[in-house]
Amino acid sequence: MAHPHPLYGGTMDNKVAQTLARSFLALGYVTVRMNFRGVGKSAGVHDHGHGETDDMALLLAHMRTQYPDLPVTLGGFSFGTFVQAQLQQRLIAEGTPAERLALVGTAAGKWPMPPVPADTILIHGELDDTIPLTAVLDWARPQELPVIVIPGADHFFHRKLQHIKTLIVQMWHR
Repeated sequence: MAHPHPLYGGTMDNKVAQTLARSFLALGYVTVRMNFRGVGKSAGVHDHGHGETDDMALLLAHMRTQYPDLPVTLGGFSFGTFVQAQLQQRLIAEGTPAERLALVGTAAGKWPMPPVPADTILIHGELDDTIPLTAVLDWARPQELPVIVIPGADHFFHRKLQHIKTLIVQMWHR
């Protein structure tokens, strides 16, 4: 699970990132979160998504050695969606794609979001003023990706977090 932008206070303890992790725990997955470079006690400095994607790939490689027979899924919030979408593209090129993605507050319009698989779960807040819903729809439209909109939700899903978990759990095996 990947967290929001580190230069704006994003950490692995972000409540949306934690909600994503809890969603996958409820589905029976082993979940892991890490702080991106330069966050908390991690070394390094922010690298605009490039180094963060490399770091996430290293974490994934480590997890695959610990749990070689388990499926891999990727989830992210805000800037973390950019990192996970880039990682999925890398994994596809290597022939080892993640089983599925769940992206919340997708960073379309903020960073150059790559395309994602058709079964990706996209959840966005209707009132998100950090990443406008129109930017997400403009990115999703050519891919014909459905976007689940949480009415009244802002970027951080204040008082709406339960919808994220409910939707992911309900939709995951469809």
